[in-house]
Amino acid sequence: MSETTPSSQEDLTMEVVASAAASPDVAEERTSPKRTAMAAILAGELDNVSMDASDFEALYERTLSKVKEDEMVHGRVVSVTRDEILVDIGFKSLGVVPRTEFVGAELLTPGDQVDVFVEKIEDADGRLILSRRRADFMKTWEDILKLHDTQQVVPVRILRRIKGGMVVDLLGIEAFLPGSQIDVRPVRDFDAWVTRTIDVRVVKVNHPSENVVVSHKVLLEEQLSEQRGKILGTLEKGLVLEGTVKAISDFGVFVDLGGVDGLVHITDLSWGRVTHPSEIVQLDQTVKVVVLDFDENKKRISLGMKQLTPHPWDQIGEKYEPGTRVKGKVVSLTDYGAFIEIEKGVEGLIHISEMSWTQHVKHPSQVVSLGQQIEAVVLNIDKNDRKLALGMKQLDPDPWSDLMMKYPMNSVHKGTVRNLTNFGVFVELEPGVDGLVHISDLSWTKKIRHPGEFVKKGDVLDVIVLSIDSEHRRISLGHKQISENPWDIFENQFSIGKETEGKIVRIIDKGVIVELPEGVDGFVPVSQLSFAPVRVIADYFVPDQVLPLKVVEFDKEQKKIVLSAVEFLRGKSADVIATYNTNHPVPNADKYNEDGSASATTSIEDLEESEPVSGE
Repeated sequence: MSETTPSSQEDLTMEVVASAAASPDVAEERTSPKRTAMAAILAGELDNVSMDASDFEALYERTLSKVKEDEMVHGRVVSVTRDEILVDIGFKSLGVVPRTEFVGAELLTPGDQVDVFVEKIEDADGRLILSRRRADFMKTWEDILKLHDTQQVVPVRILRRIKGGMVVDLLGIEAFLPGSQIDVRPVRDFDAWVTRTIDVRVVKVNHPSENVVVSHKVLLEEQLSEQRGKILGTLEKGLVLEGTVKAISDFGVFVDLGGVDGLVHITDLSWGRVTHPSEIVQLDQTVKVVVLDFDENKKRISLGMKQLTPHPWDQIGEKYEPGTRVKGKVVSLTDYGAFIEIEKGVEGLIHISEMSWTQHVKHPSQVVSLGQQIEAVVLNIDKNDRKLALGMKQLDPDPWSDLMMKYPMNSVHKGTVRNLTNFGVFVELEPGVDGLVHISDLSWTKKIRHPGEFVKKGDVLDVIVLSIDSEHRRISLGHKQISENPWDIFENQFSIGKETEGKIVRIIDKGVIVELPEGVDGFVPVSQLSFAPVRVIADYFVPDQVLPLKVVEFDKEQKKIVLSAVEFLRGKSADVIATYNTNHPVPNADKYNEDGSASATTSIEDLEESEPVSGE
């Protein structure tokens, strides 16, 4: 071996260390380059090197202390193979870098200087593993750290969309751009941003996971901050501005005026009725607005859009006058009528009384529905209060003058029972023409508590016209008046003292209602049902039973007949009375004589029981 100058001893030693592991004369295990190199020196193979084993040990330890894992170092290309590049970094062995990690590796030649990253000092084969790709990343990472520290603006290219935001190319490294940091306004189409190049700032760096977060929004906010100051400084009521619809809510529209937002309330979007702001504007639409109010402390700006156009009521007198026919849409229904929008900002009311000449309209929904297009007539205009009265029935001639001729007094007609109420029956004479039969005009003879006892909805009923009230549009009808009043006949047939019989049709608290011959109803008080007191009527008297009776009261005017079973029995034979008591076994009834007096065998207790019931 040739002589070696002291200055090159250390380099030579490193070469020895790198090659000594392959010496077949060394007995030590071949996986330890340190041991084989030392053995070679001791064996005299490097007799020209002026160092002993202790010197070599010290040199080896110094070499190890200079190279550490996870560090970037400077090296020299020793050789380039098909798959690997060997690099000398001044370590005991050459480092190995996969060729794929070098861009333009075919241009490398031995002796070229390169930066590499120490990934592993010794792998399973005892090799020094280096990385060019990792070294490039670390250089870029240092640049990113500087960008974060200095908050310098840097351009990035948006690569793709992911959950929560975008992936961007930052100096060759993928960084995360959150969706909330893309723009000052909510982003509705993320895909439209892909492939765009934008300026950002590095706002967050995570060293352990090597993640980077960037923001484009912070740059926009800085730009808008200056604009915001200018806008706020010039704001005043009545100022007309141009802005972009930023957000739409149920109560209004937020408009971006170029760094500051203002609210157009739903009532200030249009002079007409607006159900939802989306009927008037769309997101990102450019609109003109006027400043209505400005709270400098709260930085709240109230804007308006409708105020930029004249109020429709200012010209209403030129367009409409009483008698004008108009068309409009039903926009609201109330209990008392329907509101009709005949143009934006101009609504009129059709009261339920102005919807039909003949029909009794209880709710406007019987005639019109929301959203329906209808025709109406202007009845009255109040410009001061901005009220417009409309009518529907005025579209047709008033039929009541014809009704007087068509349905004269005392004329008889057939009608259909349309509705039943507690006080009577509404009968339809023809479509849209109803008349009322009061409950008292249904029957001469029946005591009707509710019209449903006499007729059903849909029945055909004979009626007679009693009166027509043209002013209030009412027709009064009768049913019983079709036949003659039978009470003139009843006056003789059911005079006081006359004996008759009646079938029980209804039991009430004070007695029973019976049906007499000729179909007329009469009343039997509870005290007149038996000589003995009747405590519970239904225990001894039931519907459809026929009672022998005597008339004790007749009132032609009140149409009232009162009867008594007691008076009928009084003076009758014992057999007749016994038969009655058998059919109606009222307690103690057999203890009375034919004249109604108590028998001699009746005790004081029986007489006490026989006292009239309270309320009879």
